[in-house]
Amino acid sequence: MLYNFGSINLDHVYRVPHLVRPGETLASHDYRVGLGGKGANQSLAMARAGGHLAHWGRLGRQDAWVRDMLAHAGVDTAPIELVDEPSGHAIIQVDDQGENAILLFPGANHGVREPTLEQWLTSAQPGDWLLAQNECNALPCLLERARDQGLRIALNPAPMTPAVATLPLAACELLFVNRGEAAQLVGLAEHGPAEALLDALARRLPDTGTLLTLGREGAWFQGPEDRLFQPPLPVAAVDTTAAGDTFIGYYLAALQAGLAVRDCLVRASTAAALAVTRSGAADSIPTLAEVERALHDAPATL
Repeated sequence: MLYNFGSINLDHVYRVPHLVRPGETLASHDYRVGLGGKGANQSLAMARAGGHLAHWGRLGRQDAWVRDMLAHAGVDTAPIELVDEPSGHAIIQVDDQGENAILLFPGANHGVREPTLEQWLTSAQPGDWLLAQNECNALPCLLERARDQGLRIALNPAPMTPAVATLPLAACELLFVNRGEAAQLVGLAEHGPAEALLDALARRLPDTGTLLTLGREGAWFQGPEDRLFQPPLPVAAVDTTAAGDTFIGYYLAALQAGLAVRDCLVRASTAAALAVTRSGAADSIPTLAEVERALHDAPATL
């Protein structure tokens, strides 16, 4: 079983000609509200990929429809707390080239207390997986408790903050990072060679498997004994929001299903490639049938 300790947000998405500049007032040509938050996106992606998981998180009572949406996709939402606080939400700009800029308000995601952590952890057994991101409070405490309880930890340290360096990263079995996050972790330039980032990560975390996602440049897996590259898939990007979350959810579902690392990489990369051809966060995450069809027909349908 996998337990995802993660944020649940409402995404307010604005389509704009370009990302707004300081001092500029810019009219958007589209606006939508939908499910978001790295935690919720990754849970939804894993569920759509056929994975089995429960979500640990908090949500404003007035937004219970979000919990229902996750449950409909196959996520065990029983542990989610409905609280009398504002839900987390994000203001997202997406420009005509598919790039995005995000302003985040954590809301209920930052109200986790120790008794709730204790309650969640009682449902997990040694050998179960814990997936976490950096959009909820209490992460250091949870990772330490999970390590002591014998859980297998997968971490996506986004958004990247200086506090991430103080986390027990060596306790993680898998680390999902993009180029910027990897560079900050190891103190290297963001635009340097990917191989240099991987070398530095291997020196810092020699026993941790690393998934380095590079968008249109592909993705890497690095383990203690091997390194695999997944070439980029040819797509016309419409919106890159949630592409990384889609990759993570599909990778973990494939791993849970017993696929080899190479096959996990291919499936996750294909799902992420499909996601960037669509607008939105949760709305862009493909179903397993769509991914399998793309894998069968690739590269013609991507």
